[in-house]
Amino acid sequence: SKIAQGLNTLEKLHLAMSKMNRFYIFFRYLAKLSSVGSIRDEETCERLRGLIQRQVQICKRSVEVMDAVRRGAQLAIDECQFQFRNRRWNCSTLETLPVFSKAITQGTREAAFVYAISAASVAFAVTRACSSGELEKCGCDHNVHGVSPEGFQWSGCSDNIAYGVAFSQSFVDVRERSKGGQSSSQALMNLHNNEAGRKAILSNMRVECKCHGVSGSCEVKTCWKAMPPFRKVGNVIKEKFDGATEVEQRKVGSTKVLVPRNSQFKPHTDEDLVYLQPSPDFCDFDPRTPGMLGTVGRQCNRTSKAIDGCELMCCGRGFQTQEVEVVDRCSCKFHWCCYVKCKQCRKIVEIHTCR
Repeated sequence: SKIAQGLNTLEKLHLAMSKMNRFYIFFRYLAKLSSVGSIRDEETCERLRGLIQRQVQICKRSVEVMDAVRRGAQLAIDECQFQFRNRRWNCSTLETLPVFSKAITQGTREAAFVYAISAASVAFAVTRACSSGELEKCGCDHNVHGVSPEGFQWSGCSDNIAYGVAFSQSFVDVRERSKGGQSSSQALMNLHNNEAGRKAILSNMRVECKCHGVSGSCEVKTCWKAMPPFRKVGNVIKEKFDGATEVEQRKVGSTKVLVPRNSQFKPHTDEDLVYLQPSPDFCDFDPRTPGMLGTVGRQCNRTSKAIDGCELMCCGRGFQTQEVEVVDRCSCKFHWCCYVKCKQCRKIVEIHTCR
């Protein structure tokens, strides 16, 4: 009986490690994509480590789009690190570790954010490439034309967000659908968060206009639809992260769906992030867990009571303070024409780091 229990435990451990490795590969491919050179031919698609076979096929069919996908991958990493710069888990990427660490393998809030920002960044970068004329397969959104109900003329180059979203759905989502996205709770979570990330762009599309007329008057106004800055998209997804819903899988008829684990919570919308498991505290370095770096040595804010404060960031271990000399530009003056001249000012500042 004990032997059988031991074998069962080993099987579960093997299955968990298998899932973990698949997720590690997914996020490593983001980092690989962001760091490779230009993707110009089908042979490059074969050499992109981490892509599943169906993604390689899409890459070969759409080689010209892949440079935009590469830029999107870097955009996702940069935005994740900006949004989490003051938190225990700061979205670190190290060449020797799986991108984004173990946090993304366990169905956590952090995983929800990473999937959402990744799907959004691919849609954003591909759409931007369309509007800039970089791609032959797409251009401006010509469905936006004529006179609006507000009376202005649709003109200019409206961002073709429909093409960017469609490409993101086909390229990013195929990883989950190929693993049985209709049955796995993890795949359902990832697919939901992918779509929530793209909706962060769709829901925040804006109208930009230009006035035409004598002496700057606005007798005629032409407008076009534009994506928000990606920092705005990151802010929206970060807000969804803070209010994410913990869910579990249930069967409704013949369909498996995700519902709030706490029945007293209202159902989540398509724009909300969802997660399956609580996050670890990220306090301590764990040599058995790649990417679990802990907060030792992290800089903290001595006066803050928020998560960036030394008490919370350092997990109660305390912090050490040192004085360092910082050189800044100061007393800057504009000289006609046309340069700015500054002095160099030296000052002593206190730096606090976690023990």
